Amino acid sequence: MTWPSVLHLATHSVEHHDIFFNLWRMEWVRHALLTSPASLFDGNQFYPERGVLAYSDAMLVESIIALPLLSAGLPPMLVHNLLLLGVFAASGVGMFVLARHLWSSTPAAIVAGLIFAFAPYRFSHFMHMELQWAVWMPWAFWALQRTLATGSLRYGLLTGVFMSLQLLSSIYYGLFLAIILAAVGALQMIAMGRRAVRAIAVLAAGAAILAITAWVYSTPYRQASARVGVRTTEEMRRYSAVPSSYFRVPETNRVLGRWRSGSTELSLYPGIVPVALGLIALVAMRPTWITLAYALGLALAADFSFGLNGFLYPHLQYHVAIFKGLRAPSRASILFLLCLAVLAARATAAVLARVPRGKQALCAVAIAAVILIEYWSAPMRLVSYPRSALLYELLAQLPDGNVLELPVPQPDGLPFHDASYLYTSTFHWKTLVNGYSGYYPPSYLRRLRRLATLPSPAALDQIRADNVRWVVVHEQRYRDPAEAGHVIDALIRLGALPLGRMHDGWNLATLIDVRPVTEAR
Repeated sequence: MTWPSVLHLATHSVEHHDIFFNLWRMEWVRHALLTSPASLFDGNQFYPERGVLAYSDAMLVESIIALPLLSAGLPPMLVHNLLLLGVFAASGVGMFVLARHLWSSTPAAIVAGLIFAFAPYRFSHFMHMELQWAVWMPWAFWALQRTLATGSLRYGLLTGVFMSLQLLSSIYYGLFLAIILAAVGALQMIAMGRRAVRAIAVLAAGAAILAITAWVYSTPYRQASARVGVRTTEEMRRYSAVPSSYFRVPETNRVLGRWRSGSTELSLYPGIVPVALGLIALVAMRPTWITLAYALGLALAADFSFGLNGFLYPHLQYHVAIFKGLRAPSRASILFLLCLAVLAARATAAVLARVPRGKQALCAVAIAAVILIEYWSAPMRLVSYPRSALLYELLAQLPDGNVLELPVPQPDGLPFHDASYLYTSTFHWKTLVNGYSGYYPPSYLRRLRRLATLPSPAALDQIRADNVRWVVVHEQRYRDPAEAGHVIDALIRLGALPLGRMHDGWNLATLIDVRPVTEAR
């Protein structure tokens, strides 16, 4: 399904700014934990801002898993792709375990795993590492179901642990999971009578684990929100789904991409076969409390994905402050897929039970094959990412000093090349004036307006104010290469020292020591 990624694990991925961001976050967490754990959230970008890792999802679980692999010397892109592709499989396995526990059918559980692992939503967000890490969701529901069945404290605590791991892997998913899992569990408890008291007690213990984790983890995010604010209504509405979003696929989809393609955030097509199976489970079969509970979860997830176009989410984000920081409510649709997979598995088990025993395997393979054909996006379009470059190897050996990479984006043209600058900072770990994240601090936006006028006096004053020591000029990234030459010549006339023109991983760039300029009065 992700071919030919397996052929280029150490060098290639899809072309997107967020691949650079994924690599930086993994490398920064490793670097910080091994050198200065107390400064974990003080990433080396957006100088002089602090707490910048909290301007987006920190991807803590993914980065901690990556840490020993990176420390062992594996190429960063290899580690990235192992985590990214591995979680496709791991998500399918988790969904398989949940569905088999609920319906006692291995073929039906395989179908559920394929739906959850390979739906078009996954390929829309292939570049978003944290949005692939939905791996803990099915395990949280599995632990919930075991808690309801046994009243065991062990499973109640596991529910809280899996929910905490999901929050630390993806903040979006952790928040949506907490609400929908609670709703699915609450509806089933109605039928339990007095046995629900024991289940509530042990689940409260698990909820305490989640609450403590959320409180500690949210501290840097609360501080960041005080600096950069929350999402605007217009921004949230732009990334809120509408009913037609569930008919849209990424343009890479081989069956429907030419006719039904949608934007990255609003391509939520679940597939005809999974929906048909879900309807069979809800309409054509005797209802159970479990199917009703997951139908409720499905409805809530759909409504949350509609965001400001829905019924409940506008009230939720109005009354619960943390939801005001979520730009894309449409991402709640991952839980729509999970609940749909549970229902589809029930229908699949029932359909296979009516098929002669000798033909059940063939029927199951046919169902799975049709689902995968609907979801097919291979071969994926991949590009190579540099592992290192001569320019940054030299920069790593030079004295400490803030780095400015040019050209910078226009404020209305973000992110431009800033994401690649952030990634290449992992080769030298000096502090960047540039930056890339989910939020941009006001100080950075003001800086861009001044730096865009280089070599004007205002821009030079900004370089001095930022204590810049090293400037990298990427001539080929200017719309007009002559402009790059003008900037370099102007800096040299002011006393800056060019150290050479070297390869930056893509093309040639000029490294300049601007200390004489910044020290000038």
